[in-house]
Amino acid sequence: MKTLIKNAVVVLPEGSVETSVLIDGKKIATIDAAIQTTVDQTVDAGGKHLIPGVIDDQVHFREPGLTHKEDLAHASRACAKGGVTSFLEMPNTVPNTVTVDVLHDKLKMAQSRSLVNYGFYIGATPDNVGELRHARRTPGIKIFIGSSTGNLLVDEQAALETIFAETILPICAHCEDESTVRENAARYANSKDIADHSRVRDHRAAFIATQRAIDLAVRHQHRFHVLHVSTAAEIDLIAAGGDLITAEVCPHHLFFNVDDYASLGSLVKMNPSIKTKSDNQKLWQALLDGVITVIATDHAPHTIEEKQQPYPACPSGLPAVENSLALMLNQVCQGKCSLEQVVKWMSTEPARVWGIQNKGKIEVGYDADLALVDLSLTQTVLNENQETKCGWTPWHGTELTGWPVATWVMGHQVFRQEDGKSQFDSSVLGKEIEYRH
Repeated sequence: MKTLIKNAVVVLPEGSVETSVLIDGKKIATIDAAIQTTVDQTVDAGGKHLIPGVIDDQVHFREPGLTHKEDLAHASRACAKGGVTSFLEMPNTVPNTVTVDVLHDKLKMAQSRSLVNYGFYIGATPDNVGELRHARRTPGIKIFIGSSTGNLLVDEQAALETIFAETILPICAHCEDESTVRENAARYANSKDIADHSRVRDHRAAFIATQRAIDLAVRHQHRFHVLHVSTAAEIDLIAAGGDLITAEVCPHHLFFNVDDYASLGSLVKMNPSIKTKSDNQKLWQALLDGVITVIATDHAPHTIEEKQQPYPACPSGLPAVENSLALMLNQVCQGKCSLEQVVKWMSTEPARVWGIQNKGKIEVGYDADLALVDLSLTQTVLNENQETKCGWTPWHGTELTGWPVATWVMGHQVFRQEDGKSQFDSSVLGKEIEYRH
């Protein structure tokens, strides 16, 4: 099938220009195609911007084992609605993704359920280095240097040294120092104050673990990606790490801080915890300066009943894939960054960091993973409109300007907004992501 998208302002690697893009099958066939080209479908995108689809490199879609919170069908629809055309999912499902066999099982499962493109990390344990060495068809290895489920906590130095020394896949990590968190937790053991979560998982816990992981990566010359940076103190560590080190920030660490516990309570309970307004500002500046290069969501939903339990029983995590691009487009509309920067942070850089083939740019021969966005469209985020299975968002009631209005995955239009309503086409599903390593 051939589709011509015409009259859009297209964000190309060399800059933005009003032009047309021809999709032929699953690929971008031509840029600046003649408008009289014979096609099966023409989309007049006048007044809108065409960008490469978002690649979210950190999500928790809960399948298998925790599907009362989320599942691939709901989560991938949320992706499509949010302009996210590819996701990389974390290994702390049930069972944990710590063997090649379980990894392949998840890939097979997604083949029949995911509306968008998919990939899955393999998780490190203290003793599965053999599995990590033989893993392929994965973006990389995830280490939890901090509390996790099952056997995924790896905080003993000898085990970490072995993983960094004896594997070749890129590594990413959740960096919170376990001993610091436990010491702080003992200090606040009787607390019922949700704000104490940011005192238990404090700046020091994040700094110590990030410093430790970067030291391992530099000494072993191993590619390493710092997940969900939450503190200003980590920025200098990342900047000093050199070309082996990359890092990302999540919308909740950019836009929420400890002052928001008063109004949002456990809805913004996260690991790593939200920090201060000053951290918000400095993380944003690190993005603008190019020290942090990726925006990801750490989409980690729980049911609203689970989240409404009193502290500390309420679980950590929030949903975000559906609204992450709109949150950033709103920043564009406020003049705080450019659309080209958003494309770099959410599409181009995730593809580069993880060696994802043929994605992250609008370029001839690349996969036709595209999002059409309307920078003049103002809408309010509402719980009742969420596609995520958990059915809520911490941004409920927030008015945003700039929204995705159509999404193509491998050349197939999976989502469009028409008369304010979401329309989905699941007749063609997403594909397994391919990597250069």
